[in-house]
Amino acid sequence: MSRFTLIKAVLGPVLRLMFRPRVEGAENIPGTGPVILAGNHLTFIDSMIMPLSVKRQVFFIGKDEYVTGKGIKGRVMAWFFTGTGMIPVDRDGGRGGVAALMTGRRVLEEGKVFSIYPEGTRSPDGRLYRGRTGIARLTLMTGAPVVPFAIIGTDKIQPGGAGVPRPGKVTVRFGEPMEFSRYEGMDRDRYVLRAVTDSVMSEVLALSGQEYVDIYATKAKAA
Repeated sequence: MSRFTLIKAVLGPVLRLMFRPRVEGAENIPGTGPVILAGNHLTFIDSMIMPLSVKRQVFFIGKDEYVTGKGIKGRVMAWFFTGTGMIPVDRDGGRGGVAALMTGRRVLEEGKVFSIYPEGTRSPDGRLYRGRTGIARLTLMTGAPVVPFAIIGTDKIQPGGAGVPRPGKVTVRFGEPMEFSRYEGMDRDRYVLRAVTDSVMSEVLALSGQEYVDIYATKAKAA
C-alpha cells in the first residue's frame, strides 16, 4: 500500500465527517494520461480536500519549509505532505517560478495529474484574482488538457488560512476538460499566454461564483 493510499484511507473518512464535501464533475478528470487541474485558492486546507476528492493521485507544489522542519513533528509533516503528493520547491527569489514550472512539466511528462492555483497565492478576501500565465505555459509545453475546478466553502471553515479548521460544508466542483492544441508552439507568445490563462480563469469563475478582480492577488495583499 502506497503512502497516498494509506493517507487517503485514514484521512478521507475524517474529512468527510468534518466537512461533508460534495464533489461534482469528478468524471471530467481523465482516468489516464497527463492532466492539469487549475482552480481557485481560498485557504490552506484546499490542498488537502481537493486531492483527496478524486481517484487519481494529484501532485502539487508546496513550500519547502513544510518538509524541512526538525524533530518528530518535522518528520511527520514531511511524511504526510510528500505522501499526499506535495513536491517541495523553494519558491522564493527569481528562480522560484521557473523551478515550479519545470517541476510541473516533469510531472505531466510522466503522465500524472498536476494541480495548480493560477492566482499564485491564496485569495486575501474570498474573491477570484487574475491568473498568472504559468498555467498557459504548462498546457502549451506539454499538450496536457486543463480541467478547471472550484473549491467552495473552505474560507468559512478556516478563515484567514490559519488555525484548526472547524466543521462545515465544502463543495469541490470540476468543469469539462479544456485543450489548447490550436496554440501549439506558441508558448512564448505573451498574448497567447494571457488569452489561454484568462480562458481558464473564466471557467474557474463560472464554477466558483466568486466576484472577479482583474489584478494579481499579491498586489492586493501588498496594498
